[in-house]
Order: sequence, then C-alpha cells, then structure tokens
Amino acid sequence: MVDYHAANNQSSSGAVQTYMEQENDWDRDLLLDPAWERQQRKTFTAWCNSHLRKAGTQIDNIEEDFRDGLKLMLLLEVISGERLPKPERGKMRVHKINNVNKALNFIASKGVKLVSIGAEEIVDGNVKMTLGMIWTIILRFAIQDISVEETSAKEGLLLWCQRKTAPYKNVNVQNFHISWKDGLAFNALIHRHRPDLIDYDSLRKDDPVTNLNNAFEVAEKHLDIPKMLDAEDIVGTVRPDEKAIMTYVSSFYHAFSGAQKAETAANRICKVLAVNQENEQMMEDYEKLASDLLEWIRRTIPWLENRNQEKTVKDLQAKQEDFRDYRCVHKPPKVQEKCQLEISFNTLQTKLRLSNRPAFMPSEGRMVSDINGAWHTLEGAEKGYEEWILSEIRRLERLEHLAEKFHQKAAIHESWTDGKEAMLTQKDYETSTLAEVKALLKKHEAFESDLAAHQDRVEQIAAIAQELNQLDYYDAANVNARCQKICDQWDILGALTHSRKDSLERTEKQLESIDELYLEYAKRAAPFNNWMEGAMEDLQDMFIVHNIVEIQDLITAHEQFKSTLTEANMEREAIQSIQAEVQKIAQSNGIKLSGSNPYTTITPESIDNKWERAMAMVPQRDNALQEELNKQKSNDTLRATFATQANAVGAYIKDKMEEIGRISIEMNGTLEDQLTNLKEYQTSIMSYMPEINKLEGYHQLIQEALIFDNQYTKYTMEHLRVGWEQLLTTIARTINEVENQILTRDAKGISQEQLYEYRASFNHFDKDHSGALMAEEFKACLISLGYDVENDKGDTEFARIMSIVDPNGSGAVTFQAFIDFMSTETTDRDTADQVIASFKILAADKNYIMAEELRRELPPDQAEYCIARMAPYTGPDAVPGALDYMSFSTALYGESDL
Repeated sequence: MVDYHAANNQSSSGAVQTYMEQENDWDRDLLLDPAWERQQRKTFTAWCNSHLRKAGTQIDNIEEDFRDGLKLMLLLEVISGERLPKPERGKMRVHKINNVNKALNFIASKGVKLVSIGAEEIVDGNVKMTLGMIWTIILRFAIQDISVEETSAKEGLLLWCQRKTAPYKNVNVQNFHISWKDGLAFNALIHRHRPDLIDYDSLRKDDPVTNLNNAFEVAEKHLDIPKMLDAEDIVGTVRPDEKAIMTYVSSFYHAFSGAQKAETAANRICKVLAVNQENEQMMEDYEKLASDLLEWIRRTIPWLENRNQEKTVKDLQAKQEDFRDYRCVHKPPKVQEKCQLEISFNTLQTKLRLSNRPAFMPSEGRMVSDINGAWHTLEGAEKGYEEWILSEIRRLERLEHLAEKFHQKAAIHESWTDGKEAMLTQKDYETSTLAEVKALLKKHEAFESDLAAHQDRVEQIAAIAQELNQLDYYDAANVNARCQKICDQWDILGALTHSRKDSLERTEKQLESIDELYLEYAKRAAPFNNWMEGAMEDLQDMFIVHNIVEIQDLITAHEQFKSTLTEANMEREAIQSIQAEVQKIAQSNGIKLSGSNPYTTITPESIDNKWERAMAMVPQRDNALQEELNKQKSNDTLRATFATQANAVGAYIKDKMEEIGRISIEMNGTLEDQLTNLKEYQTSIMSYMPEINKLEGYHQLIQEALIFDNQYTKYTMEHLRVGWEQLLTTIARTINEVENQILTRDAKGISQEQLYEYRASFNHFDKDHSGALMAEEFKACLISLGYDVENDKGDTEFARIMSIVDPNGSGAVTFQAFIDFMSTETTDRDTADQVIASFKILAADKNYIMAEELRRELPPDQAEYCIARMAPYTGPDAVPGALDYMSFSTALYGESDL
C-alpha cells in the first residue's frame, strides 16, 4: 500500500505551487484532442479506482460518478487519511454542489489553487473540468512529495526515471510523452527493481505494443499497479498525453519507493537481530564455561578437604605426589579457563553496552564474583591440604621414631625383668647360713638400688606410650597392651621386692658376718652397670633433625659424652680392683670362695664385655652423626639454591607487575600498536616460564628432602605461584581492556585522535597513576573538556554523569567507564523506537505483524528467531496469528528505552 498520508505536510506545498499553477492552466485546445482525452479518462479512472477499492467501491464514468460529490469526498478521505465534513445525502442539485464544494475546499486547504474549476461544472459533468480537478488531486497527493536532489515534483520524478533507466540500452527518458512510446522505459523500471519479473534482453524496440502490454500486465499482476492505459492508446498517438504518463509513472515510483523502505527496515532489523543472536551465544558460552569451572571446583574441594590419616610416611608421600600432580597438571588449565571467563564476561558487557542492550546478568551462582569466591575457597583448601600433608609427614615421622624408641626401651626392660619374679619369690634364705642370709640381704639391697635405677626407664616407656596415644598412632592398642603389661609387672616386682626385704630383715639378726668388699663391689657395680646400659642405649638411640644446628647440638653432646669416658674407665678399673682385692684376701687367708659375689649378679666379665661393646658403639655413633651432618649440609645447599632462584623470580614478578602498571598508564601509539606491544610483552613474560619450572624442580627436591624451613629467602613456592598467576592475569586483563577500547572505537566511530585526547585528559588528572579518577579529579577533567559542571545547575548535571560512569557509587571512575561515557555523548545509537518503526514499515502500518510477513521480508533464520520470541498481539484490532512486535523490540533494549 502506498502511504499518501505523508503528503499532507503543508510546509512543502509552497515549493511546488508554481508548477501546479502552470499545470492547472489548461491548454484547452489540446484537451479537446480525442486521443489525449481518452488517455486521461482511462488513466485517471484507473488511478481513482486503485484508491476507491480500499473503501470497497469504484467509478465507471469519471464525469458522471463524481457529480454528486460523494465518491469525490470518499476518494479524498482515502488518499489523505483525514476525515472530511459529513456529506449531504440529498439528491437535489444544491446538495451535490455543497458536497463538491466540501471536496474543493479540502483540496484548497492543502495549499492548492483551483484555477477555473467550480463545483457547478463538476456537478454538470464538464469533462475537461473534471479531468482537470482529478489531475490537480493527482499532482497534490501522488506527485508533489516526489523530490530528488531538491528538484520540483515533475523534475524529481523525471530525474528518478532517468537514473533508474540509465544503464539500459535503447532507453533515453527526456520527457513524459514520446520517451515512453516504445514501452522499453516501463520495462526498464520494472527490471531495475525486480529483475526476476522481466526478461529485458528479449524485448525489441520495434515492437512497442508487445513491450507496453508486457510492462502493464506484469505491473498489474505482481506490483499491484492497475492497468491505466492500453498499448494502442500510446502507440496510436504522435505524442502521448503527458499527464496520463506522469500519473502512470508515479504509481511505479510509489510502488518501488515502498519496497525500498521495506528493504531498509528489514536490514535494520537483521542488524539488530544479528547482534542479539551473537550476544545470546556469548551468554550461553559464558554460562557453560562457568558451570564447568564451578563443577570442577565443587569436585576438587572435597578431595582437598579429605583428612583421612595414613599409617606410614610412604603412604602419605603418595598423597603428596598426587597433590603435586594436581598443582602442575590439572590446575594450570583451570587457571587459564578462569582468566578466559573474566575476559569473555568483560567483552560481552562491552558489546551489550555498545549495542545499547541491558547488561548481562548470569544465572544465580555463576557471577564472576561467585567464581572468584569459589576459586578463593579452592585456594584456601589447597593451602590447608598442603599444610596438612606436611604436618602429617612430621607427625608420622615422629610417631615412627617414638614407636621404635618405645619398643627398644620395652625390649631392654623386659630383658632386665626376665627371671626377676622367680628370684624374688625363692626361699633360699631359709636354709642359708647367717653369712649367706646377710649376703642375701645385701644382695637384695643392691637389687632395690637396681630396681630404683630402672624406675626412670619404666616412666620413660609410659611417657612414650602416652605421647603415641596423643598423636593417634595407628598401632596404639598393641603399644598400650605392652605398656600395661610392663607396668603391671613393675607393680608385682615392687610388691615382691618389699615382701622379700621383710623376710630377709626378719632373719637379719642371725646374720653377723658380711663381706664388705662384695658389698662395696655390688654397690658400685650396679650403678656403673646401669650407666653402661644407659650409655649403650643412648649410643643406639635414633635421632631426627631438620637443620645443621640440631645435628651440631647432637655432635656436641656426643663429644661431651666421650669426654667422660676417661673418668668412667677409672671407675671401671676401681670396681675391678675390688674384685681383685677379694681374690687377694681369699688367697692370702686360704679362704675358699663359695662362688659368685653373693650381693650381685654383675660379674667383672659382664662389666668388661659391656664396656667393650660400648666402646665399639662410639665410632659407629661418630659415623652416623657425621653422615647426618653431611646430609644437613646438602640440605642447606638445596635451601641456598632454591633461595637464589626464588629471590630472582620474586624480583622479576615484582618488577613486571610495576612495569605493567606503568604501561597501562603511559601507553602510546594506536590501539592496535598498543595491543601488539602488549601481546609481545605477554609473550616475553611467558618466555620466563622455564625459570618458574626450574624453581618448581628445586622446590620438589626440597620437599623430597623433607626440608620445612629456609632462612635464605622470604619467598615460599605458594607465594611465588600466586604472584605468577596474578602477573599473567594482569597482562591478560590489560590486553582485554585495549581490545574493549578497540571495540568501543569501532562501534562508536571514535577517531584515534579522540581516543588520544581522552587518554591524555584522563592521565593528566590521574595524579597518583591508579588508573581511576576520584570524583573531584573527574569533575576537573570534565571542565577541561568543556562541560559546565561548576554552578548549582552544573552540580545536578555532574551528579547525573556520575550516576552513569559510577553506578555502584564507589567514588572512582575507571578509564573504560570514561570512554563509554564520552562515546555515548558523541555518537548515535540504535533505539527501541527505531526498531519499532522498522517493524511498522514491514507490517504495512499495522500495530501487529504476521508470520508470513516476517518470512517474506527477513532472512529465514532471523525470521524464525522473531516468530519464536514474539508474543501474540492482543490489541483491539487483533486477528488470528497476529504477533506483537512492539513488546519484542522493547525487550531487545530493556525497559529503560521506553
């Protein structure tokens, strides 16, 4: 449908007034030419019917059917879209004249002078006046609004025809009469706009009738242009009627002009829908990547929080190896995914902002902050797991050491107690002599001394067992059972010792003689024997150290022990001299010794044997301590090697972080140059990765050597890993910011010089080089760019601007927010109203659109996209299958554009 409503703009009437006055000044002699009159009758009648049929009526005789003024008024209402005064329904001449006058007055109200045309002549059926009136209407409502390069209506229509037919052979449009006789110009117009309807190359210039009929039939069938002339009418006259040809050609102009508007509207909708589809795909990709990353974190955290204890150091070291594999193999790709997720989110938000769409709000639990929170929880679990593994290794080492020490001491004690119960329960004193009884009593006193000396060992065994229980030793049940057995036996020995002592004391009065030398031997041999047993126990004691200081302390203690050996040897010789004295007295007095020393079971041979074994253990202890010293020196070398590399890596990361901070503020050149430089800078940083891997190797050696401290560096591997990840993330974010600036520049049409100006202004007021402007700094920056934000009115404007660039009220404005604001201030944007207007054109001015109209005007995928998302139209003029394009367009941009 051709929209003639726009033709009602009276402001354009003056531009064509002169031409219309000339056209209304009829050449009455020419009008009487029968051929021209016939052409005008056919053309004007067809033109009127093309509009009257919209109201469900038509005319058959142009001079008769307009005489009562009713259809004339109806015709004007249809083509103008306005309501005329109510017509008079009477059949008298005065009623007809009044109706025609209402129509003529309406025409005059549109700025048209009606020269020599009166209502009486129309009512009387004056052919030439009726045709002149219709021509005036055609000029005003069909031709006047045609303008090409500010020409008049006729000249504009002629220029449009010339441009459209210029590429075609045998067509030279110079006027609206003889240039159209051969029919090629009509066919060229159709072929230019709809090449699928005309086979132009098959037409011949010497067959005008065929050419004209072909053009008229195609126009009527496919373009909804009624046939206004017969081919014979044009061919049979020397000079076809100019008004008839102009009327016919104007119908072609309006038909193709409407198609061009529909094409433009379709292109606009396609562009908007393409942006929306791309954004939706990015949203789906973000949601999937976020879900996958969160699921991986959800599955990983329980593994890191697992604190199932192992029984041995070897089993726990297997867990440590699994954790190292997680750190070096499984986690790095996830770090990259997290970085890519943030980049994708920022890019999507930038594209949505640039295309005037609402900001993307991920589904619940998938915000960047949620992912960062989950990642923070993951890293906390990582740290806790690593600390737990190290502490568990220490605990298990301590447990194995204590368990071995417990069993060693328990075995020594059980060996000592073996047979003691039988000894304490024998009744040998009942048949012994007095001397023997006294000897038994002294022997028992020596045993009590020995028993007291062993009390400390029993307490040590109990203390070790208690510590094993506190440290949750896996074989604590057996340890407790053995400890309980030792304690119970110890209590029995104590009770038996007390009982035997009582028995001996009861017979003590019968004992008078005692061998003082035996007694002295027993008293001195017992503690010396205990000392040797303790010394051998210490020489065989297991030890565990973590640094050179601890092993040196052990070596010092060992040297102090060796310094006492001379004095101990003198004591051994003194004890042996007692036994020698006994032998000497016995020999000199002819005494036959009854056997062994009655006061002790410790023989000189056992003392010498233990002494020799103890002396043999001393160099073994020396060798063990020296080997451990060498091991700790090697560990110290590992510490120094790791520290040297760690200090270098730490300084490198710190320098690069500071350098990136300066680069992000002082970047020069085009954005593409900056992006290239940043990516080259990123590549140079990634080339440092072998140094990080080297440090990881040193760290693995340190862990395998069970080194837990390092006084040569302040850096830990965890600290450096976090710093390296922050360095990679920072350069990636800086690259993403430049890419977003390029997107902003290209989408908004901002020149490189404008970006330089914005960057220079921003950096000038960013005094602390923080990458953000505080409110007062930003206000000064706006003033430097010409914004009036100083007075009371300016304060309101500044508050409005701050609500745009700092919607969260943080008090700081980033450079990206600053660029977005400046680009919004200086460029045009698609709006919901523009999209609604485009859909209205495709819908032929209806408030709804049909599915078949969308499929006809839009590409298939975008047409189906709209159909799937448009709600049914529920307005008062709704028809079955009608779709609501207004709500759909509003939803594309969010409610803020309403």
